Amino acid sequence: MDLLELSAGERALSLARPDAGRTGLRAWDAADEQLIAAARPLASEGARVAIVDDSFGALSLALADLTPVSVADSAVLPAALAANARANDLMPGAVSSWLMPPTGPFDLVIMKLPRQVDYLAYLLRWANDALAPDGRLLAGGMIKHLPDRCAEKFDSLVRTEEVHRARRKARLLECRPGRDGLAGWSGLWRGYTTAAPPGGLDLQGLPAVFGRERLDIGSRLLLEPISSVARELAAGARVLDLACGNGLLGLTALAANPDLVVNFADVSSQAVASATRNATGCFAGARAAFFHCDGVPGNSGVYDLILLNPPFHEGGTVGDHIALRLFQQASRVLAPQGRMLVVGNRHLGYHRSLRQWFRVRQLDADPRFVVFEARPQEGGRS
Repeated sequence: MDLLELSAGERALSLARPDAGRTGLRAWDAADEQLIAAARPLASEGARVAIVDDSFGALSLALADLTPVSVADSAVLPAALAANARANDLMPGAVSSWLMPPTGPFDLVIMKLPRQVDYLAYLLRWANDALAPDGRLLAGGMIKHLPDRCAEKFDSLVRTEEVHRARRKARLLECRPGRDGLAGWSGLWRGYTTAAPPGGLDLQGLPAVFGRERLDIGSRLLLEPISSVARELAAGARVLDLACGNGLLGLTALAANPDLVVNFADVSSQAVASATRNATGCFAGARAAFFHCDGVPGNSGVYDLILLNPPFHEGGTVGDHIALRLFQQASRVLAPQGRMLVVGNRHLGYHRSLRQWFRVRQLDADPRFVVFEARPQEGGRS
């Protein structure tokens, strides 16, 4: 990892992102810098402070003297925070997720603003629940990444006291808690029902989950190949739904063959919670396990079938770097006679990158998406 220095008050922090090979990308942005500077005057002595969705540890380490509690949806943060803490001879604090979030009351909540408007509504409602009656919310993000209707959500859910002047393409807001929390919110769970199998799968998703309200068109193309392959597998065969989202792909495999053992893994804690709920609702007796992790679950064994619709964006960064990492990890845990089913946008050229680790065959395609079957290369796992 390439270390770059962030000026944080009286000291400079050496910080890095965990994206191997993507040199030049910083582990913080201008919003982080401004949040750090604005937080200190708002944190009185002994204040209880929470940090929400710190990306790689910049906020947590720069404000370590405030002993903040950290909660993040992404499983990337714990390892990134630990690595950056070691690089600066600091002790990393514990990181919670939405699977088991910290409880208030907090005097100050420092929040990085998300890109999704529904997730923003979730975070503001959570802050209303978690803040002390006289507590403050300090929220900030890069203007180009703010979600549509961002101002509308702030106006309706919290009491905005100050909107900071935009600086270096970042915006900060200082707010007091509003009245509406998460309890009774009709937007907490949203979903859809698939057309197949007979009767369909009733799938629900929390606000941070990709495609929670409608079937993703790339995933739709993958469903028939999954059903076909799953029906061929022996009872007890092991399946991994990697980057599972709401669990659609793994549950499609279970619908075709209820005797499978299916693991669901996602970097988003809200995705893992959603997949858990959907598996319990659709297949209460299934042999399923759920992992909040950045990639393939560690020490989870070898798989006969891996299912993957890889994300191609991470925050404001777009590209195939996540897919490449997942392909390489998958190649290490795919059984010698196993296969991986992958769908991707045509322009990403996954047929070329997959061939670094697999024998590749195209199964289906439409004008935008292509479905591939990937099998281990001769000579075993890499």
